[in-house]
Amino acid sequence: MADRTGPRRTGLGALLRDKAPFLRWSTIRFALGGRSVLRTGQVGDGREEAVRQHVLDTATPGDPDSVLAAIDDFARNRSILMNVGDEKGLLLDAAVRRAKPLLALELGAYCGYSAVRTGRLLPPRGRLVSVEASAANAAIATDVIAHAGLADRVEVVVGKIGDGGATMRRLAVDHGFASSAVDFVFLDHLKTAYLPDLLALLTVNWLHPGSIVVADNVRIPGAPRYLRYMRGQEGKIWRTVEHRTHVEYQSLLHDLVLESEYLG
Repeated sequence: MADRTGPRRTGLGALLRDKAPFLRWSTIRFALGGRSVLRTGQVGDGREEAVRQHVLDTATPGDPDSVLAAIDDFARNRSILMNVGDEKGLLLDAAVRRAKPLLALELGAYCGYSAVRTGRLLPPRGRLVSVEASAANAAIATDVIAHAGLADRVEVVVGKIGDGGATMRRLAVDHGFASSAVDFVFLDHLKTAYLPDLLALLTVNWLHPGSIVVADNVRIPGAPRYLRYMRGQEGKIWRTVEHRTHVEYQSLLHDLVLESEYLG
């Protein structure tokens, strides 16, 4: 069951949406679906498939901003989603513009929202590969990306970095990942995997001095090992800006987004 609130509202509706997100049924259902999220990558009530259909039904084909607006509308007014959202999305946009990546890597596609945000800002010849552990989510994200008109520069790969090397071999063989090739990384997948996955990228030397890594949800639900690592390496091999912001689609809970430049 989704929150069927229709257009943006004022009064009690706005309070529930922005100031008291815990009282929204879709948020409660999300919390109850925690085990399903960890097991399948989805909440378990069909909201991921529903947002795909909402995009196909309401967003203008070939218009990435229309696709983003449709997903934001769905998340604010129907069912909360796990994507980076509109507020933190501006931080992602700014980092992509600074990096100007010819090759970008995303870990955690979910329904394709951040891939669309990133893909629409890539420079000419720029490419984004988004790695998603859930095949169902990957299929949804692929459809959303295609509807946004970005299928020529954004591709979703089913897999995960911590699978013993299989996905990293695919990235190297099929997608041109090599020493010093990766200009930008966005982390928005399993929070306990942030640090080991980043260290795996460093082990194969895919990053270069000046590569930028952005990590979402460092405070909520939290990536404490990743945060300690970045703070401990500040000025050594990383230079990090900690962006204090809010959990997606509300203004009560505070979150932390880390933007880290690799110093080599």
